[in-house]
Amino acid sequence: MSNISELFEFISASPSPYHAVSTAKEALAAAGYTELCEDAPLTSGKYYTVRDGSSLIAFNIPASPKGFSIVASHSDSPALKVKVSGERRGAYTTLDVERYGGMIYSSWFDRPLSVAGRVVLKSDGGVRIANVDIARDLAVIPNVAIHFNRAVNDGYKYNPAVDLLPLMTKGEGKGIVELVASKLGVEPQDVLSHDLFLYNRDTGRTFGAEDEYILAPRIDDLGCAFASLKAHLSAKDSSTIPVLAIFDNEEVGSETKKGAASDFLLQTLKKIAGDSYDTMINNSFMISADNAHAIHPNHPELSDSKNAPRLNGGVVVKYNANQRYTTDAVSDALLRTVAERAGVTLQSYTNRADMPGGSTLGSISNTKVAVRTVDIGLPQLAMHSANETAGAQDLDSMITFLTEFYSTAFIADGDTIKLVK
Repeated sequence: MSNISELFEFISASPSPYHAVSTAKEALAAAGYTELCEDAPLTSGKYYTVRDGSSLIAFNIPASPKGFSIVASHSDSPALKVKVSGERRGAYTTLDVERYGGMIYSSWFDRPLSVAGRVVLKSDGGVRIANVDIARDLAVIPNVAIHFNRAVNDGYKYNPAVDLLPLMTKGEGKGIVELVASKLGVEPQDVLSHDLFLYNRDTGRTFGAEDEYILAPRIDDLGCAFASLKAHLSAKDSSTIPVLAIFDNEEVGSETKKGAASDFLLQTLKKIAGDSYDTMINNSFMISADNAHAIHPNHPELSDSKNAPRLNGGVVVKYNANQRYTTDAVSDALLRTVAERAGVTLQSYTNRADMPGGSTLGSISNTKVAVRTVDIGLPQLAMHSANETAGAQDLDSMITFLTEFYSTAFIADGDTIKLVK
C-alpha cells in the first residue's frame, strides 16, 4: 500500500482527536509497543503513554541512549463541537454547536457530516469513558438559497450561532444522545456527558493531470501526525531515543492539561532520563511538525516573494523573526544536514513582512522543554478548510526525512554538535 493510501486510511479512522490517538495506539501496539501509565515505573523497551485520550507520546529506548530525537505534531483540527444541550428543536432538529479553532465557515456547507468523539457513561461505582463514531451521513449545514441571500457572493458575514447549525432530523426525531447510546449499545440515560465533534465525511482522493495532488479533510495536522508515526516505526536503532509526540488542543492555543504547554512531554522525558535529564536534553533535537502555506495559484501576492513554497517542492522549513516559529541558525543547519543525508529537498517559508501569520506548538513546547527546535511542515493550500490540498510527493519526502531524523543522535560538545547514527 502506498503512503498516500495509508494516509487516507489514517484520516478516515481519525474523525476526532480521540480517534487519531486510538489509531496511533493500534499501530504502535502492532509494532510491539506497550502502553505505559504515566505514574508507572519505566524499564527499557518500546512504550507509549496517553493523556486524557487525545494526546500521545511514544518512545523506543535503546541501549546506552545519549539524547532524544523528538517530532511533535497535533491531533486536533478546526471543527464544530456539539454543546452539552445537544440540539435545538422546531420544524426540524438541528445540532447545537460552537466553533473549535479557526475554521473557514463556507467550506462546511452542503457536505455530508457525522459526529465522533468521546462519551462518559455510567458504570458500577463510577464512570466509563468510550470513543464513539456515528460513522454515517448524519447531518448537513444547508446554505440559504441565493434568492433569499443575495449578498452571499458579495462578502456575506456568517453568524456561527445562526448559520452553522447542522440539520440532523425532523422536529420530533431522535437526539444526539439517543443516537450515541444506540451506537454504543447502552441506554440514553447512561450517557452522562460527551465531547463530540462534527466531521466532514468526504474521503481522501488524489487529483491533477498526473494525480500529483491530494485532497482530504484534516490534512492539518494529521498529515504530519501520520508521517511522524510512520517514520517512528521505520527508524533504525541508534544512540538516540526516538520520541513521537502528538498533542491535542493546538488549534485553541495548547494551554491545556494535554496540550504542548502542559507538562506531558517534560514529565515523560524526565521519567525516561532520570538523573541524566540535563545531559540528555543537551544532546537532543526536536522538530515541530505542522503544515505550511503553499503559494496560492490564484493569489501569489499573499506569499513572500522569495520564500513561497509550492506543492510537491519538498518539506518546508518555517522561519519567523518573532519566534512564532522556533527555527534559528543552529536548528536550521542541523535540519539541513539531516535532509542532505536523507536526499530530501527543503523549501523555505516566511510570512510577508506586512502580514502576521499563525504559530505552532514548537515555541509553546520550548517553554517547558528547552531543546533545540525547528519548525517544518507539508506545504498545503486551504488550511483550516473542511477539505485541504497538499502534494503527493511531499508526503513521501516528509516520511523519508523524518525516518532519517529519528535514526540520528545529536551529540553536543561545546560549540560542536555531531550527528551520529
